[in-house]
Amino acid sequence: MQCKKCPGKLVVERRCRQIRMRCSECGHEYRIHEVADRMDRETEEILERYTAIIYD
Repeated sequence: MQCKKCPGKLVVERRCRQIRMRCSECGHEYRIHEVADRMDRETEEILERYTAIIYD
């Protein structure tokens, strides 16, 4: 997935109690619900590995 703010790629960043999408270029972070409508299959497969995603 591509960042909304730059041409960087969004990567899944797992933390203790949450999962975020972080841009590898500019470092901007997105909550999952902010990018859910643009999610590609590759990202969905990564997120399927987690039993629960906390929206905060």
